[in-house]
Amino acid sequence: MSQNLGKLDRVLRFVLAVWWLSPLAPQFGAGWANLLIAAVGWIALAESFIGWCGLHRLFGIDNKNQ
Repeated sequence: MSQNLGKLDRVLRFVLAVWWLSPLAPQFGAGWANLLIAAVGWIALAESFIGWCGLHRLFGIDNKNQ
């Protein structure tokens, strides 16, 4: 499993994850939507540290050099 995310992509995912996991995250009336926001936040946080994204691999995207 080699990295396929560039530095800017990792920074943006980290910022998104911190926002979506903070008390300032968007809140919806449906509980499932709030859980989805939290799940995506945790996934984005993990990807920002690891530098690898499964969807990028699935679609053959490699922006590590960007």
